[in-house]
Amino acid sequence: MKIYSIKNISQNKLQRLFSRPAIETGKVFDIVKPIIAEVKKNGLAAALKYAKKYDGFEKSSIVVSKKEIEQAEKLLDRESKKAILTAFMNIEKFHTKQIPKDYSIETMNGINCSREFRAIENVGLYIPGGTAVLPSTMLMLGIPARIAGCKRVATLSPTKKEINPAVLFAAKICEVDEFYKIGGAQGVALLAYGDKTIPKVDKIFGPGNQYVTAAKSLISIDSQGCAIDMPSGPSEVLIIADEKANPSFVAADLLSQAEHGIDSQVILLTTSEKLATQVQVEIKKQKKYLLRKNIIDGSLNNSFVLIVNSINEAINLSNQYAPEHLILNISNAEKYKKKIVNAGSVFLGSYSSESIGDYASGTNHSLPTYGYAKTYGGISVESFMKTITFQNVDKTGFDNIASTVIKLASLEKLDAHANAIKVRMKNGN
Repeated sequence: MKIYSIKNISQNKLQRLFSRPAIETGKVFDIVKPIIAEVKKNGLAAALKYAKKYDGFEKSSIVVSKKEIEQAEKLLDRESKKAILTAFMNIEKFHTKQIPKDYSIETMNGINCSREFRAIENVGLYIPGGTAVLPSTMLMLGIPARIAGCKRVATLSPTKKEINPAVLFAAKICEVDEFYKIGGAQGVALLAYGDKTIPKVDKIFGPGNQYVTAAKSLISIDSQGCAIDMPSGPSEVLIIADEKANPSFVAADLLSQAEHGIDSQVILLTTSEKLATQVQVEIKKQKKYLLRKNIIDGSLNNSFVLIVNSINEAINLSNQYAPEHLILNISNAEKYKKKIVNAGSVFLGSYSSESIGDYASGTNHSLPTYGYAKTYGGISVESFMKTITFQNVDKTGFDNIASTVIKLASLEKLDAHANAIKVRMKNGN
């Protein structure tokens, strides 16, 4: 990671530094569009063709049987199950507090308005299965879906042969029993449009590579497709550290995020030139023992260290960047909470490693990336719900508001709207 000082850098160079790695959207869309079109037309048969082409999946059935889900628990060792269950309890505890409340209010005498939450009935969960096994993502999506009360939760994950037992065990404890061995753009399209044997879903959740992301974007703008959780890009972390931060902690957190993918970006903003140098040394030292060194090196090529004048300056830069993960490895981190405007999830203090949030603290790790934290929050129970508003107007309420509605309708020259009121004024009891 190169080290820069904000004192010696132009505004243009600063903007270029904070630019995310470019995603070649056009090329990716050109690959994904025909896959979606074929699956939309031919359903499972087309999806299986692409599953064989891209994942080497040879079987004729993509359904994970209940027997396979039950067997998964027996295949896992005790410590793995304990870790998954501990994470489950923390995530469930945190997300249960998110259950939203309905409300009702009398806006005018005789006019009662209310807002009520309903679960989205059919949802799809995408669990990546490429370079890493992710039972944690199964928990992060399955738990809020269950708490929200979704009637049908269809899960899919790419594989060459079988789904990893850890993922299936996580699915079992989330009470998810509809699971398919398919992923990629073909899996997304299959859930979005459905098939004779697999009904379509109303919304798809979950992270994925650039092809999955492109597929989600395309099906979300097709009236015959379905909604998605959020747009997204590669994973990222921004760390703000002062002179008291432990360089080994900072380096470890940068490396943990860098191993997600070669297009991931990790950034360190620090007030200490000494710490910046120490972190570089620690990165080289720790990287030697890590399995995904090649991926990490690719990510570090997109990344940098910037020496800033103050913590407040670092926070201002962070708010402009809007990171998926923000770590405040600084003294009195809590006092800076209100200054954070744009971030997916924030980790306060030296022991709040991003890894803890990724797995087991209780917060959700499905977060907005690529600057979308300016307008989106992470996945929550409400993500799996929608709202319906109601109004009940009695004769008193009607009399109180009739003239207002007629006047507003006339201003907009929508006389049929005004007529709906006048008819009631004329013929009401």
